[in-house]
Amino acid sequence: MQNGAKIEYDYSVAKAFTFATILFGIIGMVIGVVLAFQLAFPELNYLAGEYGTFSRLRPLHTNGVAFGFTLSGIFATWYYVGQRVLKVSLKESPFLMGVAKLHFALYFITILLAVVTLFMGITTSKEYAELEWPLDLLVVVWWVLWGVSIFGLIGIRRERTLYISVWYYIASFLAVAMLYLFNNMAVPTALVSGYGSILHSVSMYAGTNDALVQWWYGHNAVGFVFTVPIIAMIYYFLPKESAQNVYSYKLSILAFWGLLFVYLWAGGHHLIYSTVPDWMQTMGSVMSIVLILPSWGSAINMLLTMKGEWNQLQTNPLIKFMILASTFYMLSTIEGPIQSIKSVNAIAHFTDWIPGHVHDGVLGWVVFMIMAALFHMAPRMYGREIYSKSLMETQFWLQTTAIVLYFTSMWIAGITQGMMWRAYDEYGSLVYSFIDTVTVLQPYYTIRAVGGLLYLIGFFMFAYNMYKTATAGRVLDKEPVNASPMAA
Repeated sequence: MQNGAKIEYDYSVAKAFTFATILFGIIGMVIGVVLAFQLAFPELNYLAGEYGTFSRLRPLHTNGVAFGFTLSGIFATWYYVGQRVLKVSLKESPFLMGVAKLHFALYFITILLAVVTLFMGITTSKEYAELEWPLDLLVVVWWVLWGVSIFGLIGIRRERTLYISVWYYIASFLAVAMLYLFNNMAVPTALVSGYGSILHSVSMYAGTNDALVQWWYGHNAVGFVFTVPIIAMIYYFLPKESAQNVYSYKLSILAFWGLLFVYLWAGGHHLIYSTVPDWMQTMGSVMSIVLILPSWGSAINMLLTMKGEWNQLQTNPLIKFMILASTFYMLSTIEGPIQSIKSVNAIAHFTDWIPGHVHDGVLGWVVFMIMAALFHMAPRMYGREIYSKSLMETQFWLQTTAIVLYFTSMWIAGITQGMMWRAYDEYGSLVYSFIDTVTVLQPYYTIRAVGGLLYLIGFFMFAYNMYKTATAGRVLDKEPVNASPMAA
């Protein structure tokens, strides 16, 4: 390409991952709503035999949202952001283009196989690591391909300075690679013993060691899938959409290294009051408290980026999505450390306060940010105006209401559970049976299910708006520089 010529970015792979994001988001969230109504109305467990039970569907929901929806969103934004901040097009390297397309194909096949195998009940039964060993091997292959894409584009870049978002994508790639390999090491039983299904395997760890490795992985899967790459997105999309510079580049670097060093040690807070060594439980609690600093450092940096430009919240719904996402990130990253304090954990552990915490983070931070990113990308990828601003505004308020219903009902339910489980009479006997707590919580489960349904309706609005943007939005004369154009 000649010097000074405009770079023609290739969005074919970004578009493919955008489609996957919406598809797997719908699958994961529909199943999530079904599960929420099953908890409120247990008879719904028996509508489809073994295939409709909570235990069969729950891994489909978690994997569908975490590794179907969220990873698709991460990859879609990488193949968009990576080219633009590095000032290089995928078109310029047939090798990297081939890698990117193979990455998408293998990823899509893996997630479809995950849906099928989990639906059939083929699972390792390890949280966030349910996929059996053949699928684990596939995951490793396309994860390596993503790494080749990242470092390949960096290798041929024109922009010498690596923007902070690239740092966060690299961190996500390296950390998840390490975590996934170590936690998913397993022995295929049929290959060793000659008995059983070829798909079945047994973890290479046992007992307490298995729990330690699992939650070192489990909590950091949240850290490096739900947190780090989402921060990468907001550091790119918020300044671009608002035409504001990042408030403090130094703070972004400081928060980056703080997050990386501290997050990896926090997983032990999942194992408080268990058989793991007490010093490890304490370290998990302490590191979780320390984690507030880099987490809030990032969130405050995002909010201060809008300093003097808060009026954009009134006019641009995309800014609304991103600022509320940052706010939910702050809420979630203060709530988690509070729950990891041993005295609080004694009440919170195993209660519905925990899914309340997870979902104000996932629904408010992760999903809001990914939807905002894809909305920003759409006019630039398809060369068309966003189809409907009013639909986006309606979606925003509907989903915000849904999140509030969700986490407040789960906070109340969880604390109620914890207090009822700990209630003793003057003879030292438990005051309540387990079923007493279930009966008391039924109204809160219903509120949670309604909140989930409203959120799902909002996601369908998002999917429809994206589809109409790509197919029927007004054609743009030139690419928008900052605020995304949208029809009323």
